[in-house]
Amino acid sequence: MSPEAASPHAAIRQFLLSLQSPARILVAISGGSDSTGLLLLLDEAVKVAPHLKVSLCAATVDHGLRAGSADEAQQVAALCASLGIPHIIAAWQGEKPKTGIMAAAREARYDLLAESAERFGANLIVTGHTLDDQRETLQMRGRRTEQVSSGIADAVLFDRRFWILRPLVFSARADIRAFLKDQGVPWIDDPSNEDVKYERVRVRRQLSARRATETDIRAAWEARLALSSAAAEWLDRHFRLHGGLLGQVSVDGLRQDRAVLDYALGRLTAVFGGQPFVPGRAHMGRLLSFATGGEPGRMTVGRVVFDRRRDGLYFTRESRGILPLVLRPGEAGVWDGRFRVCNRLDASIEVEAAAAHPTSFLCLSQESSAPKSLGAEDTLHFTESFTAPTRGGWNPVTSTGMRENMRHLPKSASKRAIASAPALSSEGAYLSPESIQAIDLTPYFAPFDRFLTRFDFIFADRLSAVFAMAPYAGLPFRSIDGKTI
Repeated sequence: MSPEAASPHAAIRQFLLSLQSPARILVAISGGSDSTGLLLLLDEAVKVAPHLKVSLCAATVDHGLRAGSADEAQQVAALCASLGIPHIIAAWQGEKPKTGIMAAAREARYDLLAESAERFGANLIVTGHTLDDQRETLQMRGRRTEQVSSGIADAVLFDRRFWILRPLVFSARADIRAFLKDQGVPWIDDPSNEDVKYERVRVRRQLSARRATETDIRAAWEARLALSSAAAEWLDRHFRLHGGLLGQVSVDGLRQDRAVLDYALGRLTAVFGGQPFVPGRAHMGRLLSFATGGEPGRMTVGRVVFDRRRDGLYFTRESRGILPLVLRPGEAGVWDGRFRVCNRLDASIEVEAAAAHPTSFLCLSQESSAPKSLGAEDTLHFTESFTAPTRGGWNPVTSTGMRENMRHLPKSASKRAIASAPALSSEGAYLSPESIQAIDLTPYFAPFDRFLTRFDFIFADRLSAVFAMAPYAGLPFRSIDGKTI
């Protein structure tokens, strides 16, 4: 065993003891050494400890990107059958993109794993990421930023639904392969793992040729958790949300610890801008200098307009570059990276920015089918009809209290916020209040709602409460690293 790596057997025992029970675990198995070792280690540990009340099922995603992948999936199915573990093959259907294939395959893989977990009634997904993957990730991220990376997380919440756990992230691939050899179990070698056109393969070869500088990853995790917790407290004390569209940070909030301000403002920028990643270091440096400088003014970073005033910092999505979204009956999608929309009408709808219209926009009158032109006050009233926050989500309910509150905000800031609001229409006419009731419209947090690491969980969950959204699914652990949570 590698001297700095955890024994795969010990890692699996500790993992199972840390879980809340009962638990049904879906094992993501490709047939490679890491995932095959994970399956066998879990099967062995579960069978000798029935009191833990843990059961297993498995899924293999066939991306269909190379010849032989279907046969390999069948080999995995045969292995699972020999162990008595229910198994499913989930195929990636449809046309594959010509660019960004690896990213698209990753998205499809997790969608298919989540669907498989639902079919099996599993409440957790586990993957075979190892210490080798961790080192490669740290090396790649180290090339892109001077910050200390927290690397691969041991727990990630996918689509607000399923926790994806990585119990072998501190175990070495060589030790897992040694275990498989002792068991007489072969594995499948994916030829893409030797293709140097992929950055990870090139990094892997460099790491095998020389010992990489080790990072104290657990210390980096603890630092990230502490920062997330401090930023969540900062939200409570210094941040206000107006109408679900306009953020405000108090003057005192801009005087807080720079690391906390960097963390919080970076993630708020991603949320309000509908972007999955925080702005880069250069952009964040300029934003922090502007926000803390004290001088009134405006600047745009990450599709968000920041307005520095005497009473603090206001920010909202800039109204440019917001593309429309068309949803057929029964379809759901994410508009502008900021709102998840589900169409429960019998007709198609279009979602676009209020700024796409001149000084006013059209809406069907409650009294007749004739459209009417809405002035500024009515526009704000209509905007409230689908941005009023309520417990458990945003429902299309008018909130006159929010309108009164918006009257006391800087006019230019509130005007920009309203311009960035979603406007809903069908067949060229804006929806009536009755039709709006059939549209599910909820905030979408682009940096968190698809993949949320446990390091950012505290901050994201607090932000969800600020937006009056339902909380994220809680961590499935009763202890982490031997500490009760």
